[in-house]
Amino acid sequence: MEAVADKKQKWDLVIGTRNSMFDLRLRELWEYKDLLFLLVKRDYIAFYKQTILGPLWFFIQPLMTMVMYVFIFRNIAGIKTDPIPAPLFFIVNIIAWNYFSECLNKTSTVFKDNANVFGKVYFPRLILPFSIVISSLVRFGVQFILFILILLFYIFVKGYDFQFTPYLLLVPVFIVLMALFGLAAGMIISAMTTKYRDLVFLVTFGVQLFMYATPVIYPLDYPKNELVRRAISLNPLTPIFEGLRRALLGHGYFQWSSLLYSASVIVVLTIVGMLIFNKTEKDFIDTV
Repeated sequence: MEAVADKKQKWDLVIGTRNSMFDLRLRELWEYKDLLFLLVKRDYIAFYKQTILGPLWFFIQPLMTMVMYVFIFRNIAGIKTDPIPAPLFFIVNIIAWNYFSECLNKTSTVFKDNANVFGKVYFPRLILPFSIVISSLVRFGVQFILFILILLFYIFVKGYDFQFTPYLLLVPVFIVLMALFGLAAGMIISAMTTKYRDLVFLVTFGVQLFMYATPVIYPLDYPKNELVRRAISLNPLTPIFEGLRRALLGHGYFQWSSLLYSASVIVVLTIVGMLIFNKTEKDFIDTV
């Protein structure tokens, strides 16, 4: 009788080893959506809990960076952003770059930062990288409000000639592509850091260098050398940043072919990153 009863039992969750690196179990991400929400909430509270200014840092950091960039790159280095006013040019790029770099930097240390949790309780490991992307998106959304306020100031006070274009509809696409690129690169690096700890020290430095290979502090047409311009165009982030400026500020070098190239590279990189992450998380606890 007991054997018959056991056969009738249906389990909601069966935990077992994965036989293939292609077994991503993406459905579990939805089943653990409550955990995802709690992780996003935890990141926000933990970061600002003991700060005096709290969420005001959302606005202070990009504003101070914008002032610094205008002073150094526009006034001293003489990088021209015409016809876009320099503060508008830099604030859009700073907010976008902050989102990308935060996704990449935090995802790249997921295994190292959560080794204790991974070894004690089961949950889909991909939830942690996705929670980083979402919590960073909240910060991006708040900082985007700052950009809107500065844009309105330039339109109504400074007389900036802003025109709405259909490219505004592509803004969510640009944001998703940035998030996926940071997520994919972070997962690949995180998998590698389980064996090569030196990468942890190189990530932050490498991200800063990568910024100079992306049109963040200069427009794409600024480099006079054709080879340099073509090399920068190969960066998957280049069409995204140029597209954001075209959509949000009305000026920027945008081509559909470039966006298709960027999206193709990022999608492939995302798939590769998830497969590598999935393969590593099965036995990383023995090496981390």
